[in-house]
Amino acid sequence: MYVGTQLAARDDDDYLVWAQLGIKHICADPATTPGTWTLADLERLRDKVESFDLVLDMIQIPLPSNPIEKATWPDILLAGPERDRQIDAVCKLIEDCASAGIPAAKYNLNLIGIPRTPDEPGRGGSMNASFRWEKTDQQAVPGLAGTLSEDENWERIDYFLERVVPVAEANRVRLACHPHDPYTPPGYKGVTRVLGTVDGLKKFVQMRESLYHGLNFCQGTVGEMLDDPRSEIDDVIRWFGSRNKIFNLHFRNIRGRKLSFMETFPDEGDMDMARSLKIYREVGYRYMIMPDHVPTISGRDPQGVAFAFCYGYTAALLQALDSYAA
Repeated sequence: MYVGTQLAARDDDDYLVWAQLGIKHICADPATTPGTWTLADLERLRDKVESFDLVLDMIQIPLPSNPIEKATWPDILLAGPERDRQIDAVCKLIEDCASAGIPAAKYNLNLIGIPRTPDEPGRGGSMNASFRWEKTDQQAVPGLAGTLSEDENWERIDYFLERVVPVAEANRVRLACHPHDPYTPPGYKGVTRVLGTVDGLKKFVQMRESLYHGLNFCQGTVGEMLDDPRSEIDDVIRWFGSRNKIFNLHFRNIRGRKLSFMETFPDEGDMDMARSLKIYREVGYRYMIMPDHVPTISGRDPQGVAFAFCYGYTAALLQALDSYAA
C-alpha cells in the first residue's frame, strides 16, 4: 500500500510538490480532449510524470462521475446507437494503456452524477459536502436517462462488462469501477442506482469474473450506504479485499450514515480510518491510497493544503502500521 493522488496537476509545481511530499504514485489524464486520447498522448503523459520521478499508476477512463448529460460517451449507459462504437473506444484505450505501461484505469457507470444538498460548516468553519435526503427534491423529474429500472441498469452494465473485461484481462490492465455516490432510494430522478448498495457491488464484481475486474473502492461512498458506518465498514472491506477486488482506494471519511451525512477530513469522521487501514493490510491490499473529496478550507491554496493534510495523515498511519508490524 502506498499514498497516491488523483488531483489534477495545475502546473509543474504540483508535480514537484507531490515528489517533495513523497507522493510517488499518481492517477492523471492527458491534457487533450477526453475521448480523443491516443497512445502517443498517453506516452507523453507518462514521460512527463516520470520526469518528476513519479509513477503514472492509473488513468481515469472518460466515464466520469458527471451526470450523463455531460458524458463523453453517453450511449454506453443510454444503450444508444453509438454504444458499440463507444465501447470499442474504451477497449482501444485499455490496449493503449497496456502499450504505454499504465497498469490500471478507473471509471464510473453513472447516470445522475453525485447528488448533494448544500454544503455545511465543519471543523473550524470549513465547508463540507453533505447529503440530507429530506432536503432533496424527492420528486425530481428524470433527466436524459429517463426512467431506468434495476433490471435495465444491470443489463446495460453487463453489456459493457462482457466486451471490456476480456480486453482488460488480455492486456493485464486493472479496471476499477467507482460505486454510485451516494445511495439513493430506487427511482430517484428516474434511476435505480444498482451500484449504490453493498449487495449491488458484490453482484457487480462477480459478473464477468476476472482478476482485472474490480472496484475503485471509495470508503466514503461505501460508508454512505450503511446504517452504522463505524461498525459495519470492517466486514465490507474484508469481503472485497479478501477477494482481491479493490484496485484503488479512496480514503475518505464521513459523519453520519445512509441518506444523511457530511463529508469530513479523514481524522474526524465516524469511521476509524486507522483500524480500516489495518484491515486493508490484513487482506493484502497493495495499491494506491488516495484522498477523494476534501472540505473547503481558508487560505491561499485551500485545495492544495487540504489534500496535503490528507497525504500526511495517510502516510503517518502507514508508517505506524509498519512500525508496529516490525
